[in-house]
Amino acid sequence: MSPAPEWLGVTRGEVPVIISMPHAGSRIPPQIEAQLSSPWLARKDTDWWIPELYDFAAGLGATVVRTRLSRTVIDVNRDPSGASLYPGQATTELCPTTTFDGEPLYLDAGPDAQEIARRRTAYFVPYHQALRAEINRLRQAHRKVVLYEAHSIRSRIPRLFEGELANFNIGANGGQSCAAALAAAVEAACADPAFTRVTDGRFKGGWTTRHYGAPRDGVHAIQMELACRGYMDEPAAAPTPDTWPSAYSDARAAPMRAVLTRVIASCIAFAIA
Repeated sequence: MSPAPEWLGVTRGEVPVIISMPHAGSRIPPQIEAQLSSPWLARKDTDWWIPELYDFAAGLGATVVRTRLSRTVIDVNRDPSGASLYPGQATTELCPTTTFDGEPLYLDAGPDAQEIARRRTAYFVPYHQALRAEINRLRQAHRKVVLYEAHSIRSRIPRLFEGELANFNIGANGGQSCAAALAAAVEAACADPAFTRVTDGRFKGGWTTRHYGAPRDGVHAIQMELACRGYMDEPAAAPTPDTWPSAYSDARAAPMRAVLTRVIASCIAFAIA
């Protein structure tokens, strides 16, 4: 087997839980960055500090798969055909041309069909080959595997949703991507008076959750979209290069990390039961 590309990180564990981090990277190849309107805008919608927030997971025996590339290069959690995950609602593309707030990312129109196909082959395909390989590896030893999609987003983005998001946004694709018992276990682990939660609200699970979730085949996929304010400081006004992202702080993130530790433990307990 050829070695994984440098931008793709795979940390293997032996418990039947895989944590996918598709949006935590901020690297952009120079030839792509030269076409962008702003390096900061290109990284604005990163799922900030997700690897730091979940750095306990490997110690629990979970497998972690992540890309170090920015979602501006390619969003590995979008339908590779380009079809919208949320028809009729604002979203971003496989190769985004705007930020979540609608700001243009490129100096020109953005990548054409040939460039999108190149990025899909170079980046999307290897990421999902790695995910599928880890699912298959763990399914050889376990009756069930949980694929946990780790995400975060700013609490208020009027273009995408009204009001303020709950702290924990659990996505099970309307109950189709995982057993009800797993969703219930994750909900119970999130029960904390300091935080709020919702299941299958604005975020029901991205392409990865919907594509791999096959409970009858022993693969249970669930997405966790965190509102950033739960673990980092969010600016009161629209973010600027001076205010976003705020620095990661272990102390600031500690309460949410404690909940997330229970969440991953509940996924492990479900998978080995």
